[in-house]
Amino acid sequence: MAYWLMKSEPDEVSIDDLARAPRQTLAWTGVRNYQARNFMRDDFGVGDGVLFYHSSCPQPGVAGLAEVASRALADETQFDPDSPYFDAAAKRDVPRWVGVDVRLVRKTRLLPLTEMRAAPALATMRVLQRGNRLSITPVSRSEWDAVLRLLAGSATPP
Repeated sequence: MAYWLMKSEPDEVSIDDLARAPRQTLAWTGVRNYQARNFMRDDFGVGDGVLFYHSSCPQPGVAGLAEVASRALADETQFDPDSPYFDAAAKRDVPRWVGVDVRLVRKTRLLPLTEMRAAPALATMRVLQRGNRLSITPVSRSEWDAVLRLLAGSATPP
């Protein structure tokens, strides 16, 4: 099992949108960065843990826990000329972009970026590194456990 942090702008897709979705599952589409795409395509496994992170908002941070619910499939938005994620160079027989389904595990209190930065156990977390703009980053097991402890407000994982 692997762990990931996946960023979403809450005005586009929020943890509440995921909670309201049928089967509390949504397609994760619109990723247009090759490294993030490669994580989904090559490294994601069904059941992997996801920190659902709200970004580009007044209070960024982890808003809930989710899991990868499908293998990587072609992101249909790349073929839709009406989509902001349309890619004219993408071909159905050789898709350029992929997505996965993500299923809610539970909504949590918001764990703000400021609280994450103050936690020594998260000092190496990629989302906290200067210049990191990736929408998907790997999370180590120790970082995952530290986030769970922070969310629980305790020194031991929930």
